[in-house]
Amino acid sequence: MSDDEQPEPPHPGPRTPRNWAPRDLTAAPFGPGPATATGGAGGPGGAGKQQRPERTGWRRFVPGWRLVLGLFLLCALLLIGGFLAGYTLVSIPPANAGATAQSNVFLYADGTQLASDGEVNRENVSLAQIPLNVQHAVLAAEDRDFYSERAVDPKAMVRAAWNTLTGKGTQGGSTITQQYVKNYYLGQEQTVTRKVKEFFIAIKLNREETKEDILAGYLNTSYFGRNAYGIQAASQAYYSKDVEKLTTAEGAYLASLLNSPSAYDVIAHPRNKPQALARWNYVLDGMVKKKWLGPAERAATTFPPPGKVKPRAGLGGQRGYIVEAVKDYLTTNKIIDENTLAAGGYRITTTIQQDKENAFVKAVDDKVNSKLSTDRKADRNVRVGGASIDPATGKVLAMYGGIDYTKQYVNNATRRDFQVGSTFKPFVFTSAVVNGSKTQDGRTITPNTVYDGTNKRPVQGWEGGTYAPANEDDASYGLITVRAATDKSVNAVYAQMAVDVGPAKVKQTAIDLGLPADTPDLTATPSIALGPATASVLDMTQAYATLAGHGQHGTYTMVESVTKDGEKTELPSQDSKQAVSREAADTTTSMLQSVVEGGTGTAAQGAGRPAAGKTGTAEQDKAAWFAGYTPDLATVVAVMGADPDTAVQQPLYGALGVPRMNGGGPPAEIWAQYTKDALQGSEAKDFDLELQDGANIPVEPPNPNPFQSPSQQPGNNAGQTQGQDQGQTQGQNGGQTGGGNQGQTQGQNQGQTQGQTQGQTQGGADNGGGTTNGGGQNQGQTQGLTQGQTQGGATNGGGPGNGGTTGNGTDTGTTAGTGGATTAVGNRTRGPRGG
Repeated sequence: MSDDEQPEPPHPGPRTPRNWAPRDLTAAPFGPGPATATGGAGGPGGAGKQQRPERTGWRRFVPGWRLVLGLFLLCALLLIGGFLAGYTLVSIPPANAGATAQSNVFLYADGTQLASDGEVNRENVSLAQIPLNVQHAVLAAEDRDFYSERAVDPKAMVRAAWNTLTGKGTQGGSTITQQYVKNYYLGQEQTVTRKVKEFFIAIKLNREETKEDILAGYLNTSYFGRNAYGIQAASQAYYSKDVEKLTTAEGAYLASLLNSPSAYDVIAHPRNKPQALARWNYVLDGMVKKKWLGPAERAATTFPPPGKVKPRAGLGGQRGYIVEAVKDYLTTNKIIDENTLAAGGYRITTTIQQDKENAFVKAVDDKVNSKLSTDRKADRNVRVGGASIDPATGKVLAMYGGIDYTKQYVNNATRRDFQVGSTFKPFVFTSAVVNGSKTQDGRTITPNTVYDGTNKRPVQGWEGGTYAPANEDDASYGLITVRAATDKSVNAVYAQMAVDVGPAKVKQTAIDLGLPADTPDLTATPSIALGPATASVLDMTQAYATLAGHGQHGTYTMVESVTKDGEKTELPSQDSKQAVSREAADTTTSMLQSVVEGGTGTAAQGAGRPAAGKTGTAEQDKAAWFAGYTPDLATVVAVMGADPDTAVQQPLYGALGVPRMNGGGPPAEIWAQYTKDALQGSEAKDFDLELQDGANIPVEPPNPNPFQSPSQQPGNNAGQTQGQDQGQTQGQNGGQTGGGNQGQTQGQNQGQTQGQTQGQTQGGADNGGGTTNGGGQNQGQTQGLTQGQTQGGATNGGGPGNGGTTGNGTDTGTTAGTGGATTAVGNRTRGPRGG
């Protein structure tokens, strides 16, 4: 090889691109960096590509934006696809059966027909026939943005679902279009399938029909109560006029009914009038807000009371009352909702037994209706309500709602606006046994515990203010056992017992026995014992059935079975529970037997069977009650006073030709005849009772009596004190000694003869004391009153006060003795009477 031929240098090959990597601060300052796994820092496997650091902690669980975007797009595609599929697959169906609803058939317990609620009451009208203000009232009530909104309102649907889930109540999110679809094309069932169909049909319908057509359809298919479907039928049912003649106020009321037809009918349910008024005002205020009604016209608008209910003739007599009570039972217990039931097609077997129902009607006719006279003004106000329950099953076997459903719509067996009076007293004693209560001085409360029955005696141990109830007819009884106080229905004893037990405990016992917790005027105060609560006859029958059933309580039922198209509807379980102890219920029963045997309820002996019961009278004799039971049947009867035109409660003084309406009169007589006939053919049973410990052992009062000072005791000491005052003024020794001591000692021991003799002979004022405990009824009252007023009344204002524990002697005496002869009777505070 020549010098000119030099060897070629090695071919470098393709140049590797230079990659940059972060400096390794740990490397030596001048030495080469560490070799990479693939051959060096500058090689292909070096740190030429930056790696994403791994996520740590909670960031590992957060999806990346690419994943989120992908999921969003997927959901959007699914929704769009689902919507298109639903819109394509769901078509507008023909009108459903509810648009031409069937009748419901009601049967007696034995399967024979009781009633049919008839064909649906509907008359279609065009939108042009409906006044514009009435249309606007409906829109203000149900869908104020109807004309501007779409067929469905997703926002409202979500809001309604949220309010339901968060406990703000079940709320609808449907537009009028959706409601019309539900009424006319679908049904009332609450299912997801129905809601989905409603959604798509509403959208399609909104594209195919005008808003006016949809509104007209809605107004002609909606249910307004009173079996009225559509605005025209509703106009006739509530105001007896065609829809064209409705005023704005009337239209607003009918629009209010759409929210809750039964609850807002102020004639059928007078107690719900405040809620109905609130809804009515809401509708009118909405019209003003939408500028459909001027503020001046709104201010001048007054509530238009609807007319009386005009039920169909097929529901005359007791049939209509039973049908409406059964419907109320089904809807209240959420077995069937109101609109679905109104659509019809149900076959409902009730618990009502036809023979017992007929017996109830006959008893009322014999004891009350046959005695009504057009010559007595009070007779036009007489109403009767009754209910009868089997204590073993809780089944309602008979019900009396009134003289005729077609003449008097309100059911007297289920209304809750009359005081129950002294029929409440047994619940106080039951509560005492349940709670092991004691008197103020520590004595266990039993039937033989002694109380002070002095008229207007202030209760002890109550910190809520002075409470001193009057006994019936202002009679004073002095020391008296609980059993005797129950026989005579002594208010003073039971008011004190309520305090001894605790009013809140008494209230709870009443609820446990069967009274609804929301019973009006069921308040935890001493007055609870006197029965100001306005429970219904049916409510009270439940409670007394619990006593008859040895303290076992199960919710009453009026329905045996419900079927539609051959399919059974599930009914609530009727399992019973021990509401109060057996000894509490049975000991109460033993005392109520005494009421029938020798107390205020002796008329109930006409049943010819072992019976227990209690009488009661409401304030001003506006209602009289008898609540009683045999071992196998509990029945409550009430005679009520109400004006037939205004429904205002009225006293029953003079009704049926008797001066006073007492529970021991017509109510007990009806009870006795009905019970005898209803149980005819069955074997009479005795009560099987397990009594409270000590129930048959007398409980002596302490000495001296701790309830009040000796000067306040009636009869013995009252005669001595007040009689002495008058005797010292006018009668001197005769009045003080003869009237006071003889009246106290001999009047008690020797009775009527000695009391009268001493009263007439030895001193007018004190003789009142003599006849007080001696029982010189007429003469003690007359002589003591006359001489007391003549000799001592004007001076000391007391003498006549002590003239007899029976009759009016005590009334006059106690009052006059405190306030003078002038105020002898007139300033008495009224309350529920004893019996």
